[in-house]
Amino acid sequence: MKEITKIKESCLYINDLEQAKVFYHVKLGFDVISYLPDKHIFFRVGLSVLLCFNPEDSKSKTSPPSHFANGNQHFAFEVDPSDYELVKQKIIDKGIQITDTVIWSAGQESFYFNDHEQNVLEVVPLGVWE
Repeated sequence: MKEITKIKESCLYINDLEQAKVFYHVKLGFDVISYLPDKHIFFRVGLSVLLCFNPEDSKSKTSPPSHFANGNQHFAFEVDPSDYELVKQKIIDKGIQITDTVIWSAGQESFYFNDHEQNVLEVVPLGVWE
């Protein structure tokens, strides 16, 4: 369906929502949209929304439909190519370890790091999939 223009929300399943608040709000600087302790915390990330659900709570829901996951989940943040190195340095300056870098076929680099629950996060420059 070409009418769908983007993924508006991404979701992680986080056991420790208070630590999610520290990592995503305090360290990465994302605004908190909604926080219900032991249930969920939602963040504004540019034009998108990052939903963090407690998997034990969300797997028993009936509305919205139940959903949950285990293990290391992954998604990527997109930045303007001119901001890529600045964002990389800010991540390092926050004491967050870069776990890998990859040079993609078009020659663009992305880097990976983990959140407090070992989810695999990535920063990619705009155009990496063009």
